[in-house]
Amino acid sequence: MDRPTIRDLAKAAGVSVSTVNRVIAGDGGVTAARRDAVKEAAERIGFYGLGTIQSKVASSRPRLRFGAVLLQPHRPFYQNVATALRDAAASVTEADIEMRIEFLEDLSPQNTAVAAMALAQECQAVAITSAVHPQVIHAIEEIAARGVHVFAFITQLSAAGQMHYIGLDNWKVGRTSAWTIASHCKKPGKIGIITGSHRYRNQEMKEIGFRSYFRENEPEFTLLEPLSTYESSTVAQEVTEKLLTDHPDLAGLYITGGGISGAIAALRAHGTAGKMVVIGDELTNVTRTALLDGTLTIVISHPLDRMSRDLIRGMVKATTNRHGGNWSSVTPFDMHNRENI
Repeated sequence: MDRPTIRDLAKAAGVSVSTVNRVIAGDGGVTAARRDAVKEAAERIGFYGLGTIQSKVASSRPRLRFGAVLLQPHRPFYQNVATALRDAAASVTEADIEMRIEFLEDLSPQNTAVAAMALAQECQAVAITSAVHPQVIHAIEEIAARGVHVFAFITQLSAAGQMHYIGLDNWKVGRTSAWTIASHCKKPGKIGIITGSHRYRNQEMKEIGFRSYFRENEPEFTLLEPLSTYESSTVAQEVTEKLLTDHPDLAGLYITGGGISGAIAALRAHGTAGKMVVIGDELTNVTRTALLDGTLTIVISHPLDRMSRDLIRGMVKATTNRHGGNWSSVTPFDMHNRENI
C-alpha cells in the first residue's frame, strides 16, 4: 500500500493541508488542539513523518513550573494530595509541567511564609495550604506582586487582590455533618466538636455551618465547646479521652482537622463503636478501617483527583492567559460509609 500523504493526514485530522505543513514546520501559530489532532492522526494512520510531528508538538508546548506548599509529610492525607497533584500535572497535554511540592513539618506562620516565598522564586504559580496569619498573608501579597499566581488549596486564604481557591464549600460540609449526626442519633443529646485549629479557614467554616444547622433545625441538641488538637494526633487522643470521660452520655462527635487517628484510638479504647454517631474527615487507610469496625459513622472527603486536575488546569490558564480571570473551583465533596467503601 502507498504511504499516507500529507493530504491523507489532513483529512484524518480534520484540518487543512496548510495546517499540517505548519505543524511539521513547528509554526507556533497553530493551536494546541490542532497540533494534538495532527499528531494523533499521524499515529493512527502511520504517517511517515510521525517522529518529526511528535518532536515539533512536544517542543511547541510551554514549559511551566508549579509549586505547592502542603502540611506535614507524615499525614497520609497530604501524601495522597501530593500524589494526586503529580498525576494531574503529568496528565496535561498542552504543556510540560514540572511540579514542586514542599511539605511543612513546622507549621508556624514564619516557616510557612518563608517556604512559600522560596517556592515562588522558582515557580510561575503556587498553591498554598495554610492557616490564616498576618505573616502568611503578607508573604502571599509579596508573591502576587511579583506576578506569580497564588492559589489557596483545600483551605481558603484572605489577602488583598484576587485569590484563586480550589476546594470545598466548607460551610456546606459542616451543615451536612450536622444533618448526618441529627438524623442518626436516636434522641437529642450532647454533641462534641474536635477541630485542628480555627486558624484554618476551612475548619472554622465547617464549625460555623455545623452550629448553624443545629441552631436552625435541631435546638434540642446541646453542642459542647470545640476542643483543638493543634493538628496533632497525640493531642487529639488526649482531648478525646477527656471529652469521653467528662461526658459519658455523649451522643455524637464531629472531628475535623488534623489528628483524627488519635481521636479514633481514644474512641476504640472507650468501646464506642456503634454506640455513638461520629463524623470524620478524609478517607485514608486509618479512617477506612474505622468505618468498617463502626468507630466512624460517616467520612466526608475531598475528591483529590478532581481537585488536583482543577488546580493544575487553573494554574495553566492563569499563567498562559494574558487577559487574567478568576480560576477558582468549588468541588462537590464525597461521603463514605461502611457500605460504599
